Amino acid sequence: MKNILLTIGFLIGMQMSFAQEQSAYQDGEWFKFEMSYSNFLKAGNATLEVKDSKINGKPVYHVVGKGWTTGAIKWFFKVKDRYESYIDKETGMPYKFVRKINEGGHTKDIEIDFDHEKQEAFIDNKKRKTHKTVATEKDVQDMVSAFYYLRNNYDTESIREGEIVTLNMFFDEENYNFKLKFLGREVLETEFGKVKTLKFRPYVMAGRVFKEQESLTLWVSADKNKIPLKIKADLAVGSLQANLEAFKGLKHSFQIQFD
Repeated sequence: MKNILLTIGFLIGMQMSFAQEQSAYQDGEWFKFEMSYSNFLKAGNATLEVKDSKINGKPVYHVVGKGWTTGAIKWFFKVKDRYESYIDKETGMPYKFVRKINEGGHTKDIEIDFDHEKQEAFIDNKKRKTHKTVATEKDVQDMVSAFYYLRNNYDTESIREGEIVTLNMFFDEENYNFKLKFLGREVLETEFGKVKTLKFRPYVMAGRVFKEQESLTLWVSADKNKIPLKIKADLAVGSLQANLEAFKGLKHSFQIQFD
């Protein structure tokens, strides 16, 4: 389940050279996802919320992502995760990232402050009571800010099937290059009706959790909102699925087909 929560955080983060004329989101936007195992057993919930805030006197969007197990699953594998990102309203670059998790007893409590001019990340590991500075790549994003950067800077009109894009990502204490492949356009049956979507394939590490590099698939709305609607992960045993269950505070109208 934790891999679904991570994926919801950065979803389809990527860096493109085009920009939207209008912002895709605003203060007050809120999403709720329901997660299930093999599309049968309810596994938990996750939320993403955007609020206006300030950090060091600069106006930012404060994005908070939460995830937790529910029902029978929480009795043998309890998850309670919280992710936060403070994003510059003009540039879309993150100033601060927070990861506080408890996944079946595995805990982390990390805060990262980014200095984009020096290309450095200052890491405060509150659990281990350690501090260190790590060099970062240019225009680096955290796993939460990447999704919101994408929504404002991604030209969905000109993307072609099979196109692969990348993003410089920083997570915990490491830099890595995130890759994502565009699979095409699809009309998806959702809780709200039929929705035109963009379908993607993020590349993940094959091994203990995922069957192979191309085990993850996600769908986002093909409109000005670019709403995350569905994520499916094929695991070594079974699969995990996250579906958008509720939303509010969208900046643009949500396009639903009625035919």
